[in-house]
Amino acid sequence: MKKTMYVIVVILVLLGLLTALVLRMPVFGNLPAGSRLERIKKLPNYKEGALQNLSPTPMKPDSVSYWDMIKGMIKGNEHSSPAKALAHIAPDFSTSAQTKLIWFGHSSYFLQIDGLKILVDPVFGKRPSPFSFMGSSAYPGTDFIKVDDFPEIDIVLITHDHYDHLDHQSILKLKDKTGLFITSLGAGAHLEYWGVPASKIRELAWGEETLFKGLKFTAAPARHFTGRAFKRNQTLWSAFVLEGAIHKLYLGGDSGYDTHFKQAGEQYGPFDLAVLECGQYNAYWPLIHMFPEQTVQAAKDLNAKVLLPVHWAKFTLAMHAWNEPAIRVVKQAKAENFKITTPLLGESVILDESYPSKEWWLD
Repeated sequence: MKKTMYVIVVILVLLGLLTALVLRMPVFGNLPAGSRLERIKKLPNYKEGALQNLSPTPMKPDSVSYWDMIKGMIKGNEHSSPAKALAHIAPDFSTSAQTKLIWFGHSSYFLQIDGLKILVDPVFGKRPSPFSFMGSSAYPGTDFIKVDDFPEIDIVLITHDHYDHLDHQSILKLKDKTGLFITSLGAGAHLEYWGVPASKIRELAWGEETLFKGLKFTAAPARHFTGRAFKRNQTLWSAFVLEGAIHKLYLGGDSGYDTHFKQAGEQYGPFDLAVLECGQYNAYWPLIHMFPEQTVQAAKDLNAKVLLPVHWAKFTLAMHAWNEPAIRVVKQAKAENFKITTPLLGESVILDESYPSKEWWLD
């Protein structure tokens, strides 16, 4: 009996040591500490050792168990991934006076505004996961763009620290060709840990703003959560208002629907374009991601002229069909007579000039 107990203790100790070693891998990043942590603790939405949403936001309804969620994920959906490679075109990174946006699938896109080049949530790895052998694999056809294909970047904007928005390997390749990193408060700890100089990082809390060569970025509330390991909500999650000389854009990160969209529309709107998530939703987690119909309503709340729906067409992180977000959001936009743009991967959206709307996901 004593020998069995000894073996169990040894196994538990070894498992504990192995877990500690794994969590020290660079891909997990680093938690805020020092002055960065003190700044976070002073935020009005920091309570009981973690950052909070403006509204109560449980990860799941009380009627849903984690076992229900696991069973649903195991069951899956035979249409959760496309049957063939997604259509795409070669992106045009040439400099012009136009405000241009190029989407690469999921939530990664390139912006050119007032002559400056911006990358938002650049994730160009094969999986949004800490391990190359685990997690959803990128859809065929979405690997048409590599970090090396980009020109020198003025700004990399990171909305929050989840793996499908903040990719370790992409940051390592971008850090020496990027002038400035703007992100939600706390996420700079990951960037510094990966070798980005502190002088190149600006972190914003909700309502804070920063200027760079005439562009103004303001962090705005979102309804979501953060964390790259076991400890959640130690760094902030945000949307960003981007104001240039002519155009104003709402760059939404991940967010469930709530009153903050209406508040942002009243405080910062109207917007020439709203980039909003519309994928990876489920009734099992209804408060942290929007359903497509809510995405259209959020764009209306923001007083946006045009909606660009993202957070789909690259990774399967929920149980719906891969193209269901596009089908539903376009249907709702048509019913509401709301202008929507749905570019091919790599295709340019040019504000005031070109808003591609081909329903390519039905081909």
